[in-house]
Amino acid sequence: QTRFPPEPNGYLHIGHAKAICVDFGVARDYGGTCNLRYDDTNPAREDVEYVESIERDVRWLGFEPAAVLYSADYFPKMYELAERLVREGKAFVDDLDDEQIKTYRGTLSAPGTPSPFRERSPDENLALLRKMKAGELPDGACVLRAKIDLASPNMKMRDPLLYRIRHAHHHRTGDAWCIYPMYDWAHPIEDAIEGITHSICTLEFENNRELYDWIIEAVGVTDPAKRPHQTEFARLNLSYTVMSKRKLLELVEKKHVSGWDDPRMPTIAGLRRRSVTPEAIRDFADRIG
Repeated sequence: QTRFPPEPNGYLHIGHAKAICVDFGVARDYGGTCNLRYDDTNPAREDVEYVESIERDVRWLGFEPAAVLYSADYFPKMYELAERLVREGKAFVDDLDDEQIKTYRGTLSAPGTPSPFRERSPDENLALLRKMKAGELPDGACVLRAKIDLASPNMKMRDPLLYRIRHAHHHRTGDAWCIYPMYDWAHPIEDAIEGITHSICTLEFENNRELYDWIIEAVGVTDPAKRPHQTEFARLNLSYTVMSKRKLLELVEKKHVSGWDDPRMPTIAGLRRRSVTPEAIRDFADRIG
């Protein structure tokens, strides 16, 4: 059981086409299933237009999701598990800002320094987390962090962020939430709930795998038969081609192109408008390995 987890903050491009072919293709080849699951944890950058375009592109490429799901479906469960971590002393609310957190984390050659708020009691942390959830604190006032290992050679394990405050309207949950989970917290929990066996992602998440496994254990998934595993593959890069959603968005917003489906764009929508067939894209993904 696999999943394709796009963030709905832009249209999919040819790099995502490879990921789609890998995620859905592995499930097809081994008689499994693949879910389309939107990583809608950052409402400030997301839009319903992108949600609709992503599903349209996946289906046009010839793949049928076993289910269409959203991170937002799991927000209540994720928050419940966050409170559990706080009660068990495995997470704390930190008042440091982003720059201070970065400084306190240390470097590759030097361990991190504990936040002055790291030893707050579980009761104090729980009260602050509930204030965050209730909307009583402004954006940036504090974050929820896991309490792991400030001397770890893996920087991802040095008390990573789990939740941040975002007073932003969500395209599915409206204004029900003003704290949103970080991807590293959301993803393993979603995988575990859905019974994902192979969580396939690109190589830049290789260092995140240790944190992925830590979270799976911390939330109580101990049965090896029910435990998802992360596997990385090389992302697609094309020479002389812009493969950044942020830069493609800039081209669209500044009207350098006619839209996301401009035939000069490396988006799936642009390729479709250029009369490239889904069979050709699937064949390309197979050939590059």
